[in-house]
Amino acid sequence: MVSQHGILYAVHLITNQFGNLVAKVCECLLRNGALTLQAIVRRTELSPAKVRNCLLVLIQHNCAQAFILEESVSGEDAGEPGKALTQYIALFVNILHRVRFSKFMDVVSKELGGSCGELFRGLLEHGRLTVKQIVDRAGANAKESTNTVQEDLGKLVMAHYVECCPAPEPLVPPPDADTKKRAKSSKVMVEPLTLEQRVMAVAMPSAMRRFSFVPNADQVADDQQNVNQPPSKDVGEKRKLHDLESDTALEEEVECNWRANFEELLRRLRHKTCVDTIKVRFDDAAATVLSAMLEASRAEEDKVKTANSVPLSLNTIYEEVVKNEKNHSMTFDHVRTCLEELSCPPTFVKTDDESYSIDFTKITEAAQSEEIESIVLKRFGETAYKIFRLLFRAGCLMETDKIADRIFAEKKETSKTLFKMWQDGYLLMEKLVVGGTTTGPSYGGSSYLLWKVNKRLLRETILDEMFHAALNLNLRLAHEIDQNKEVLNLPPDKREGPDKQKFDRLRNVRLLIHSSLMKLDDAIMLFHDF
Repeated sequence: MVSQHGILYAVHLITNQFGNLVAKVCECLLRNGALTLQAIVRRTELSPAKVRNCLLVLIQHNCAQAFILEESVSGEDAGEPGKALTQYIALFVNILHRVRFSKFMDVVSKELGGSCGELFRGLLEHGRLTVKQIVDRAGANAKESTNTVQEDLGKLVMAHYVECCPAPEPLVPPPDADTKKRAKSSKVMVEPLTLEQRVMAVAMPSAMRRFSFVPNADQVADDQQNVNQPPSKDVGEKRKLHDLESDTALEEEVECNWRANFEELLRRLRHKTCVDTIKVRFDDAAATVLSAMLEASRAEEDKVKTANSVPLSLNTIYEEVVKNEKNHSMTFDHVRTCLEELSCPPTFVKTDDESYSIDFTKITEAAQSEEIESIVLKRFGETAYKIFRLLFRAGCLMETDKIADRIFAEKKETSKTLFKMWQDGYLLMEKLVVGGTTTGPSYGGSSYLLWKVNKRLLRETILDEMFHAALNLNLRLAHEIDQNKEVLNLPPDKREGPDKQKFDRLRNVRLLIHSSLMKLDDAIMLFHDF
């Protein structure tokens, strides 16, 4: 379930990049879930043609997905009984990824080089492209040959940074009844898949087809014939509403279209966060060993939120460590010592018969705890920080006097801080009455206030506040730009005196806000995606 500030933030991102009409349709889907074309028209009061074009833009840029439910439809959105209708669902996660394009570009460019990075930039800008469109764009921008472009595209597909697009309108079956029964009878809590997850699971092609790219020899021959012809005027221009005029045109392209694989890119960013967390808690050597384990087990990960890596032997880990010339000085015993340190509580690396596996869940939770504690310290002060650490680690209800004694603080100050944190949603409070009757509240007895941290609810609260903060920063940036339009429109040689001061101030404000947004997005990924 997406929070209210999360929806507002996503709508703001879509408005900035695609305009108010597309944002209106997107907000309708985010607030109401999956809808048919007719239902969106009724709710937005836009014409069917405009809604269709907006949906095509969202689908083109991987922000929405069309699908058909296998079960019969009924209610206000139904047609004939038993007739399945095409529905559309907004992909909230993919909308958030639009502010991470620079991070994705950095990952690809560092690993595969600048030419692959430039090719990848085109897919981020245009959403989905055919091989021909990729070749045309690269040829127009850098005059590269078709062979070079297809070779770079092959590298991106081989590294799983680019994938074949999902099916345009997959048929989604109803939830499996047997799966529901097993989940209900099982002692282990199993979260049911959301509709978005079910749709994308069915829509995605098989792994073989998803990451299979064969260079087109015919395209190479065509490139040689047309080498002296001027490029199309549309090449390099962002695909907007006028480029997507019908559902048929989109369906014809989807089968052979390529797009960025956000899952693989998120995995790489998650790995970086894990390494950074270990480096802060231990040292560079431990971070190097963990990085080697991540690289060795990377191919076996099949989803972003993998709980544990595959087991690796000590020899395999050591071989991966010394592959890098910078790590040639690390001995076998040094690697073993680092693994033993990581295996101590809170056990970031699990051991079993001389094999080692990374506990991603423990590392992520440790990073989240550090982030929350930092927020509590800055927002409520040192006393609240001590209280929060005590309750977070205790994991149970504690009485006010006991909390005050444990943190060596006065009861009055402790009580005041507890109420403040409770009002802001950081703590849960329960009232316990001892020795009283049921005639009235605490009648004839004593009452005690008990306090606890609910980790799941707290993470949801923190995430919603982060969305709110990101939205406010974006609105502040838009306000600053709007207030200084005249200065921005002046030629550089005309900015003198007060105008130059205003321009310099705006430049510094923009740099500060962009930097803050990037750091804030790192925290959002930690709580939402990792």
